Amino acid sequence: MRSLNRIGTRSMMLPLSADDVVEFHAARLLLLIKFSGTAGRIDSLTKMAKMDFFARYPDFFAAAKAASGDGSDSTEAMNITSRHSVESAMVRHHYGPWDKRYYQVLAVLEAKGLVAITKEGKSYRIALTPLGNERAQVLGSRPSFVELVSRMKDIKKVFGSKSGNSIKNLIYELFDAEVGQRPRGEVIEA
Repeated sequence: MRSLNRIGTRSMMLPLSADDVVEFHAARLLLLIKFSGTAGRIDSLTKMAKMDFFARYPDFFAAAKAASGDGSDSTEAMNITSRHSVESAMVRHHYGPWDKRYYQVLAVLEAKGLVAITKEGKSYRIALTPLGNERAQVLGSRPSFVELVSRMKDIKKVFGSKSGNSIKNLIYELFDAEVGQRPRGEVIEA
């Protein structure tokens, strides 16, 4: 994974995917903290990762939303065979869906003064700084992020009050074949 300012050092003949760019992931996490968090923060890495899972896998979110009893058509939502493309693949991890790049991306966000990460008991609180809040607001107003921001706001409505552990357990319960039965480290099929 490379930063945009380092992409010029690679051969122009090599394919480049947005998934290979640090800023792509940083932008998504800024938006997640802003629009799915509470008061510009998310109170655990597990909760951040599970909410990010739903942001990246819209069909899984639709199924989980239906299962949570919000009145959606659960028959349609549970049909995960017609998946949308995802923004970035995640792997099956001991604690549910996870992206091995979280630590790298969070470190970049913290180094740029966009987030502050503090230890709260056994977990970590990831909070936007004033600069991070400003940048997330600008990103969130761009047309290319409208659909993602809308989904993130919906994720907050459905799962914002739940703990990361309860969301993780729900994911394993609902998506046993797609997530729970996969060997650790294997990519979750979108």
